[in-house]
Amino acid sequence: MTGTVERRRRVGTRRQILDVAVEVMAERGVAGLSLSEVARRVGIRQPSLYKHFASLHAVYDEVFREGAEHQRDAVARAVRGSAPGLTALLAAIEAIGRLAMANPVVAQLLSWRPVPDFTPSEEAFRPSIEMVEIVRATLRDAVAAGELDPAADSDDGVALVSILVSGALTQQLANEPDAGYEAGRFSSLLPRAFAMFVQYFAPKAEEQP
Repeated sequence: MTGTVERRRRVGTRRQILDVAVEVMAERGVAGLSLSEVARRVGIRQPSLYKHFASLHAVYDEVFREGAEHQRDAVARAVRGSAPGLTALLAAIEAIGRLAMANPVVAQLLSWRPVPDFTPSEEAFRPSIEMVEIVRATLRDAVAAGELDPAADSDDGVALVSILVSGALTQQLANEPDAGYEAGRFSSLLPRAFAMFVQYFAPKAEEQP
């Protein structure tokens, strides 16, 4: 019983450290995270914090990992709840947008390089790779359904999806970080940017013999 209580306490403290870390980043900028400030707000001494996270980068890494998992899961849910192909792809894009506007600190860590000397670990980055694979599968479905040209099912196609999403969200977070997804000057344009993507990769008419 004592061991169970201790494990729960450690899990609770670890959760609190991560939540407070995001709070500090929201106030001071992502690169402004300070473990001494986190420890002060959590109510523990900084050496005690190192029992949970070995370094500042370890905290960044866990925030990144959790954020990447939430993003992957949101995309997966959106795709599962939509018809295959373009409908699912647009749902995935909008899911990313809504999640980013609801969690701007994490969105910056996932999409930008706000901490110059931080690179996520392989484990932390894995959910992002899995999310890209989901997006690639929706492109493949759209091609199979005749909604997109086969060229869309490519590295360039995936990169263009990433560019249109990250571009709109970067503008939104930089200019109106507190706006909602639908109300945002730039985020609200994502469906129209998606329409441009669809037009670019429209199936080519078959040549008549």
